[in-house]
Order: sequence, then C-alpha cells, then structure tokens
Amino acid sequence: MASRDFLKNPKLEERFFRARVYMVAFLVICSIFVLGVRLFHLQIVSNEHYATLSQENRVRVVPLAPTRGLIFDRNLKLLADNKSSYQIEITPVQVDDLQQIVKQLAEYIELEEHHLKKFFEDVKRKQSFEAIPLKLNLNEIEVAKFSVNRHRFPGVEITARANRFYPFSGLNTHALGYVGRINADEAQKLDKQMYSGTTHVGKVGVEKFYENLLHGEVGYQHIEINAQGRKLRVLEKVPPTPGADIVLSIDARLQKIAQESLGERNGSVVAMDPVTGEILVFVSTPTFDPNLFVNGISSKQYSLLRDDGDRPLFNRALRGQYPPGSTIKPMMALAGLHYGATWAGETMYAGPYYILPGHKRKYRDWKKGGHGKVDMYKAIIQSCDVYFYTLATELGIDKISEFLSQFNLGSRTELDTWGEAKGLMPSVQWKKAVYGQPWYPGETVITGIGQGYMLATPLQLAVATSAIAMRGQGVR
Repeated sequence: MASRDFLKNPKLEERFFRARVYMVAFLVICSIFVLGVRLFHLQIVSNEHYATLSQENRVRVVPLAPTRGLIFDRNLKLLADNKSSYQIEITPVQVDDLQQIVKQLAEYIELEEHHLKKFFEDVKRKQSFEAIPLKLNLNEIEVAKFSVNRHRFPGVEITARANRFYPFSGLNTHALGYVGRINADEAQKLDKQMYSGTTHVGKVGVEKFYENLLHGEVGYQHIEINAQGRKLRVLEKVPPTPGADIVLSIDARLQKIAQESLGERNGSVVAMDPVTGEILVFVSTPTFDPNLFVNGISSKQYSLLRDDGDRPLFNRALRGQYPPGSTIKPMMALAGLHYGATWAGETMYAGPYYILPGHKRKYRDWKKGGHGKVDMYKAIIQSCDVYFYTLATELGIDKISEFLSQFNLGSRTELDTWGEAKGLMPSVQWKKAVYGQPWYPGETVITGIGQGYMLATPLQLAVATSAIAMRGQGVR
C-alpha cells in the first residue's frame, strides 16, 4: 500500500528521475575522459611507435638479386655467361589460394614435379610478400599463353632474369662446376640477408669455390603497397652490385684438344705450368651438360646421369683415387738418394722377377725377360719394376710414406677448387689403425711401383710431377 503511494507521488518521481539522469551523465563524462586519455596516449605519447607500425604495414622492402660474375679462360674466352630468360613468379600475399592458382597455371605452363616441390619449399622459408619463382626459363609459347590470360592471375608475374649459361656445354664442366637452385639445406647455411632474392648458388667446382666473389651484393627497393598487398609505387631503390668476373688459368683450346683425345674412353687429363703452378687443362670424361642443373634438373634426367655406368657426374681429375703405378718411380728414385739407399750410378741386375729374401713369391717385371744391368737412369727410362721392388724393400714403407708425402701424395693440393679427394699414402701406423693388422714386407714391394693401398688423384700426380720438374719447388 505504501509503495503504491510512492509511485503516485510526483515530487518523489521527479527526484528519482533526476538522480538517474545525473548518474548517466556522470558515466558519459567518465567515458569521454577515459577515451580522451587514450587518444592522447595514442596520438601524442605513442605517436612515433604507431606511425612506424603503420609505415611498416604500408611499405615493403623487396630484395634485388645481383647478377652473377662471369668466368673466362686465360685468353678471355667466355666460359660461364648470364643469359636473359623469362620466369614466372608468384607473390603469396597477393594470392587467395596458392594450390588452386598453381593448378590453373598448369593449363598454360608445363610444370613438373620438381618445379612444384621447389616452389612450395620456397614458400615455407620465404616471406609472403617476396615473389617466388615457380618455373624458370619459360619458352615463347608458355610466355604467350600466360600473357593472354594474365588478368586471371592476380599476384602472378612473368619477369626477365639473368640465368647462368655455359656456352661450351660439357667441355669445361668438371673444371667449372655449375650453379643450381638453392635447396633447403643450403638456405639454412647461407646468409639470409646476402642471399635475399637469390635463387641460385654454386654447387661444385670453381662456381662453388669462388661463390663469395661471383655472387655480388644484394640490392633493395622499398615499395608502397595497398591493403590487398598490391604494389603501388617504388619509393626508393638501392641497385645490387654485380659479382666479380673471374679469369681462370684454364685454356679452352687445350681443353678441347685433351677431351677429344680421350674420345669415348673414361679418363682424365690434367696439364699444368710447373713454373707458375697454373692449371692449363682439367678434363674428366665422360662429361655432361651443366645447363641441365641451372634451372632444376628433372628426376628422369638426373636418374639417367646418376645411373650411367660410365659415371659422367664423377670428377675423375679431382676425386678419382687410383693406384698411381709407375708415375711415382721418379719420386721413389729421389727417396733412394735422399736416404742414401742408392746412388744414381749404382748398377744392379734386373731379371724378370724379384723375390724377397727368405720368401718364395715372385714379383714379376712387366718385361718378361727382364731389363738386365740397369742403373737409376735406365731404370726410370725403361720403367724397370724389379729395380723399384728392390729399392722399396731397402727403404721400408715408413720412409717411402714420409718422403712421398712431401709431394702432396695423401693430402689435398689446396688449389682453388672444391671437392678434392685426399688420396692415400699408407704406412705401418695407418694400416694398424684402419685394419688392426701388421704391415707385411710384400706390401712394401708393390708400393715401390705405385700399387697396393696407395692412391692418388690425377691432380695430385700433376702437382707432384711439376715439383720434380722444378727441382723440388712446390706449386705456388
């Protein structure tokens, strides 16, 4: 009953209504005050911070890959060039559905499995605003087909890039090496800033050894984009610095002569100037076309090379480790002089075979009837096995190993190339460590003519022979 009287009292109702208005007004004023404080903080206190964020959302830094340095032979004949070609690139941030776009592009551009694999690997490791190549070296038909349908593919562009090109195809392959697309493992090891925008890197040979010189320095351009990630304009551009050109000691004319002389045979030719230590010829056969690797070799093409019984991918001059045979006989003679085991004019009878004292096994000479009476000069000229069997036995394996190691046998030559094998210079200690067995006298005998465990590369033998020609001076 009392509550009903309260509701019907006009004065009480007015006072109650006025209190509610004051409360609402107070809340509105508080909200405006809080909003004002927040706006002051955003526009005055944190202005620089948020302006920077805004700028970063509006401006993108896009890397510009440098042009790779050229490679010439000693007569300035161009061995490794850069050839302009077209490639199709996709900028992920500008594309709604990458998988669908790639599927549609396959209607106009021939895409193989290795193209797709490489592209999606790059998508994972690169930033979304970077243009990522889908396929390199497009042909004219592919360029024309895409150009007609360009409007269907936002975020997809065809650009002209300078790609590595080897004009002599397989002639200098094992000397130069080749470049190829950067793979995931290489991307982890390479300097990300220096290789921003770069798609290729030296894989083997000179291309890999001189990578830092040939690559150049990356450039940048600051581009303004809209909310959809579309490029509006270039705000600033820092051009890239091209890689340095390199002149090799290789003579392309002599390379051709050496390779043709080998014909269809598997082999290697290394020729050098003993005075300067310059490599003039560096040939390994069979060979292959390095251009196959530049733009991404297909699985089928690579399988054909890999499974070829003649092993065209194998660099015999640099990595082929073979028993050096009679090529070490002049070094063995020097070892005999060095340790006083013999002297140049000392003679001996060299029959058709050699027998170790107290043993029965016959170590035969290549000449069935033997060489008769020989001294050091005649033994070298006629390549007398029995003479060097005898000398090796007198020296012993450890002295042989110690002396021949001075000719870089069993160690890398450290010339400006990549992937060189060490070879092998055996010793008593080496065999014990590797096989857990003692060294036998018969193993010393055959080491005297470059057989047994001893291994050397053609490059090592060229360096060792040059040292003899220079009367003991090593390669400089």
